[in-house]
Amino acid sequence: MTRTLTPEEWHAWFSVQADWTRPTRLYLYRQAYLTQARTVLEVGCGTGVVTGELARLSPAWVVGLDLDSRMLTFARRREDSVTYVRGDAHALPFPSGSFDVAVCHYLLLWLADPAQGVREMARVLRPDGCVLACAEPDYGGRVDHPPELASLGRLQAEALRQQGADPNLGRRLGELFVAAGLRATVGVMAGRWNLPASPDAGFEAEWAMREHDLSDLLSPEELRRLHSADYQALVEGRRTLFIPTFYALGRKTA
Repeated sequence: MTRTLTPEEWHAWFSVQADWTRPTRLYLYRQAYLTQARTVLEVGCGTGVVTGELARLSPAWVVGLDLDSRMLTFARRREDSVTYVRGDAHALPFPSGSFDVAVCHYLLLWLADPAQGVREMARVLRPDGCVLACAEPDYGGRVDHPPELASLGRLQAEALRQQGADPNLGRRLGELFVAAGLRATVGVMAGRWNLPASPDAGFEAEWAMREHDLSDLLSPEELRRLHSADYQALVEGRRTLFIPTFYALGRKTA
């Protein structure tokens, strides 16, 4: 049975993801004129990794929203300059026209109705406000090398489906934004690999998440074998892992 992760473990994983995508987020913040915003919302804020960043980079009133009360409690302990609210991305508990910028990060793939999630973010924007989808993966284009690790991508995509996520959501960002009435710009992040002499804490945080996701699909012995093979490939400079990760900026025109 899949073990429930603690907020601390989720926070470690969200921090790794945020490190991967930080250059893209900073680009999107500039395009959305974040420093001039008065009100900013992050939908699906989790433990507040990105929400805290928004508060540090902007003078705006920053609100983080999530369904998980445990994560919100953790986030409130870490960042008291943010207002954290429990709520559903499908029905945001805010009046229309409340925010200048609405942000999400690895959220839409988890929504039962991602189109409704984007519509809701657009609804709560003021005219000329921006929705930023900072990162949405597309496992359909995943590349794993060396070959003995190729099964990881297929297994993780299946694990995501079993958890109710859409592992190929990234390719749909453009249509979701246009359907919500937003003027959209969509892109995909470039790949870059640092090849350390030995794996760091990020490697172990990523493997903690893999073991969480794959524990119902693989035996502990097979997970240990793949962990060892991944470690060895990394230190030998043979490891390539690329998951096309899309981003989008949508501007509200009316």
